[in-house]
Amino acid sequence: MVLDSVGVGEMPDAAAWGDSGSDTLGHVLASRRVELPNLGALGLGNIKQFNNFERADHPNGCYGKCALRSNGKDTTTGHWEMAGIVLEKAFPTYPKGFPDDVISEFIGRTGVPGILGNVTASGTEIIKELGEEHVRTGKPIVYTSADSVFQIAAHEGVIPIERQYEICETARGLLDGKHRVGRVIARPFVGNGSADFKRTENRHDYAVPPPEGNLLPELSARGLDVVAIGKIASIYDSVGVTKDLTAKNNAQSIDRTIEALGEDSSGLIFSNLVDFDMLYGHRRDVEGYAKALEYFDSRLPEIEAAMKDDDLLIITADHGNDPTFRGTDHTREYALLLVFGKNAKQGVDLGTRGSLADIGQTIAENFGFTITAGESFLDQI
Repeated sequence: MVLDSVGVGEMPDAAAWGDSGSDTLGHVLASRRVELPNLGALGLGNIKQFNNFERADHPNGCYGKCALRSNGKDTTTGHWEMAGIVLEKAFPTYPKGFPDDVISEFIGRTGVPGILGNVTASGTEIIKELGEEHVRTGKPIVYTSADSVFQIAAHEGVIPIERQYEICETARGLLDGKHRVGRVIARPFVGNGSADFKRTENRHDYAVPPPEGNLLPELSARGLDVVAIGKIASIYDSVGVTKDLTAKNNAQSIDRTIEALGEDSSGLIFSNLVDFDMLYGHRRDVEGYAKALEYFDSRLPEIEAAMKDDDLLIITADHGNDPTFRGTDHTREYALLLVFGKNAKQGVDLGTRGSLADIGQTIAENFGFTITAGESFLDQI
């Protein structure tokens, strides 16, 4: 389970990314008394010393933190590394918008009457700002974020959803080479005006296919299940995914995870809890982040109860997104690591792992094979 953006303190190279002093979890915990009894029992407070949060004397889980070895701090980079893909070159980002030649080619290939935006923006804010002009002109709204993404927002009554998907597929085809962004995303919305515009559940992601040899297709090639929950399938372009369960928020991701645990299957359930990052990290909402942590903690006993005796729960993150930090960008941090199984060891300090790929390597070793990167901690748990 990926608690999207729950970093646990700056990486040694954080200054090079402009992220010196960032600490997503540490700063949220310091903001007020955050009640996390179940995560605390697993060993959350044992990962490092936090202000306002105690260590467990006898944790019932194993604990540590993972470095992000890849060159990046975005969603795709972090998730790919968990599956054994370590990127030497980061996906391109566009804090000042996309170059004129990219936009011109996009307009020419798609046949749209022009575009609006071409800025870094919050998806909800930009449709408030430019949505009415889009409705008048028919020009789609193009924007990006801290991630390597080319996002296209359009009203479903102005540009029908199938046409929106067609436009995104065209954009995916042209964004290659040095402009090979991690994802192109359709961001449809509805409503009568800026006061009530809202995004719909027809979002669709067009990701770069991951390299071969990563954890997901290696599992499915061996007849094992790879159940993707939330945005997991889109991050891997569905490569290796045997079942894709839709989940739009943390609550749904937890519900789908519990449902999947109830199935008679063997392999990997891979869940992403997006609200930490999307709703609270990028929007610098410390209180919202704290409440989301408390909500996850309150649901943790349900997840544990649904686990079979030979199941293993691994809780981690893909990057940081410190809601107390300047700007709205992700932060270059270690990812938390908590591991629990009814028959697993307890109280083991897994230390500082050299890569998120250690998670994938551990899963692979459990099923009798290895992947391209990472060091397994299976023998420690």
